[in-house]
Amino acid sequence: MPNYLGYPFDPELFNYNWENAKDPTLTAMIESGAVVDNAELRQLISNGSDFYTLPFYHVIGGEPSNYDGQTDIPSDYTEGGSQQGIVYGRSRGWIARDFTFDYNSGADPMQQITSQVVKYWQKHRQVRMLQIINAIFDIVGTGAFADWANHITDISSSTTTVTDANKVGETTIGDASQKAVGDAADQIRLVFAHSKVATRWANLQLLGFRRYTDSRGIERQLRIGDINGRVAIIDDGAPYIPATTTEAEKYVTYLLGIGAIQFAPASVKTPSEVERDAKTKGGIDTLYTRIRETIHPNGFSFAKPVGYTASPTNAQLANTANWSIIADPKTIPLAKIISNG
Repeated sequence: MPNYLGYPFDPELFNYNWENAKDPTLTAMIESGAVVDNAELRQLISNGSDFYTLPFYHVIGGEPSNYDGQTDIPSDYTEGGSQQGIVYGRSRGWIARDFTFDYNSGADPMQQITSQVVKYWQKHRQVRMLQIINAIFDIVGTGAFADWANHITDISSSTTTVTDANKVGETTIGDASQKAVGDAADQIRLVFAHSKVATRWANLQLLGFRRYTDSRGIERQLRIGDINGRVAIIDDGAPYIPATTTEAEKYVTYLLGIGAIQFAPASVKTPSEVERDAKTKGGIDTLYTRIRETIHPNGFSFAKPVGYTASPTNAQLANTANWSIIADPKTIPLAKIISNG
């Protein structure tokens, strides 16, 4: 059995622990319904493909006829379309040098390794999701998709002077949700905000943070809260626009509704492995990890760009030019708020 950090490394156990380690942020997103771990999508990409097609269907409609025994019953074909998505693959390794190895103090080394790898990939996943969301909000909808503009609410100041009207308040979330999806505003279940914005909501007594008890029995505060009946993820990874000589700093808050983001992991033959090099620097062990997964905003399609090679780069995923809107904007439960805090 190979070693890592001086301890036996069991890849089967490591991969099991890694896969089942709890990600409180992703868990909160899935529990809110905004991020859906899509079993159908998981099946589509289980064969190793990088590109997939998901069908979607328009809401049925039409007027009913008079059921009087004389009038024929009208009927229409159901209509819909499809959206294309992409799987990205990423890999990363970490090196441990024998020369600098320190004996541990009795902690579970495998747990420590797993927790650090899990947190690394959690952070990466969140960054990718925000980049993708930011990219689709830069799409300029035209024709039947012109109402996509209604999904952006900008209350920020265009100068260096900022008033309370330029900051989030009691009705900001509700107003932005209604503007985006009308009477379906109650489907908005998740708020992703910068800590500066969250602090203002907390000061207005609108935001309450969740707490958990750690292994030592100490109660700690999470970066996850609740606001107006919605889950709130507080993270400074939310877009921030620094102040200039003519405009004050700005903050972007995202609102996500039920099924807004589709997620699924793809299979990887060897998710992790350790390689031993006894010569380099007196001896090193390298832990290699690999993932393949998809994060897809519902109602949009991704087109493979020029220069694409089996997996999209971060820049390609974040490029608005590679995304297109293909569903009625009013059926897309996503909204963006731009404020000065």
